[in-house]
Amino acid sequence: MTTTNQIATGIDQVTALLSTVTEAERPSATPCTEWTVADLTDHLVNTAANLVTMARGGEIDWSATPESSSDPIPLWTERTRELLAEIDAGSPLPLGMVAAELSVHAWDLATALGRGTDDLDQTVPEEGMVFMSANMTDERRGGAFDPEQPAPDDANAYERLAAFAGRTVRGS
Repeated sequence: MTTTNQIATGIDQVTALLSTVTEAERPSATPCTEWTVADLTDHLVNTAANLVTMARGGEIDWSATPESSSDPIPLWTERTRELLAEIDAGSPLPLGMVAAELSVHAWDLATALGRGTDDLDQTVPEEGMVFMSANMTDERRGGAFDPEQPAPDDANAYERLAAFAGRTVRGS
C-alpha cells in the first residue's frame, strides 16, 4: 500500500530533477512526443494542482492550459505542499495514482535530460505500477497513454512503469 512517505519521496525526486533543468534544456524533446522539457515541467505543475483539486473533491479539466513558468520550482513546491497537506488530512485520493503520475513523469524528465533513474527510490514506481496495472485498461489509455511497450529484462521499476504507460524504454 502506498504511503505518504513514498509520495513525499516521489515529490522530492521530481523536485531534484526539476531543479537541474537549464534554460538551454527547456526546448529539448521528451519521450512524450508532443512535449518539450518546458511543456513537461508545466504539465507536472498542472498535475500537482489537479491532484490537489481531486483531493478536495473537485472536478478536473486535464486539458486546461497549465500554469507556465521558466522557473517551475516555486509553483511545483506550492502545489505539492498543498497536495501533501490534503493527503495528511485524510483525503481519499488514491495514493497509487499519485505515485504513478510522479514516477512516469520523473522517468520522462530524467530521460529527456539524459539522466537515469537507477538511483531513484524504486518503491515509488512499484506502487504506481500496482495502481496502473489494476486500473489502466486499453479503453482507459485514451490519448494520454500509448499501448504498453516491452521493457528490457533488466529494467528498473521506473522503466517498467514507463513501458507499461506506452513509453519506449532503452534497449526495448
